[in-house]
Amino acid sequence: MFARSFFRIPSKSLAASVRFLTFDAAKQPRVRIGSTAPNFQAPSTVGEIDLYKYLGNSWGVLFSHPADFTPVCTTELGEFAALKPEFDARGVKLLGLSADELGKHEQWVEDIKDISLGGKKFNYPIISDSKKEVAFLYDMVSEDAFNKINEGPIATVRSVFIIDPKKKVRLVITYPPSVGRNTSEVLRVIDSLQVGDKLGVVTPVNWKKGEDVIIPPTVSNEAAKEKFGDFKTVKPYLRYTSPETKN
Repeated sequence: MFARSFFRIPSKSLAASVRFLTFDAAKQPRVRIGSTAPNFQAPSTVGEIDLYKYLGNSWGVLFSHPADFTPVCTTELGEFAALKPEFDARGVKLLGLSADELGKHEQWVEDIKDISLGGKKFNYPIISDSKKEVAFLYDMVSEDAFNKINEGPIATVRSVFIIDPKKKVRLVITYPPSVGRNTSEVLRVIDSLQVGDKLGVVTPVNWKKGEDVIIPPTVSNEAAKEKFGDFKTVKPYLRYTSPETKN
């Protein structure tokens, strides 16, 4: 399934009961901001998915769940589906993940459609990661689970990864089981990353799309004037300008 395997399962019949039985914690990949997102192939609700082929030249949001038919996760998957046109407008592809079998995913989608979509079609793939292989690649386990990784089955944590078109990880957020994700924050971060990449700027606290941005201290006043035109200096290191440039 993967180009490089970190698992040594003795037999297919034992796969469900010996997950991570020979897991080597020393080989745990370290996925940080700026890391290249590990590629993988996995079954999903729309068929076999290769992450890199699925994303193509688009941005991507990969978000994980420990199990199907869980209340918080159900609301999250539904909200991402409802907001898919917003992600589409930003050139972003959504990819969910849950550590259950594919057949359960298909049943769960029906609940999500009923609760959040008014019966409308569910509109993005959900990966089946029942062997926790993607969870391993992306370090989607809690500290407690990691310490018990060789003792039997574990649950994945609820992580969000924003991946840019160069397959670099640009954001990682991990939530505890009791706290629902903020989908508006995911969109806000994507807006910030995209305007930053386009203009070479950074964004201040609570920034929203269309608001003034910050010129990095590495850009001289002369270069800032040439690139942005007018800007406001609050401190020598804190200068604001409009995201609408003259170039």
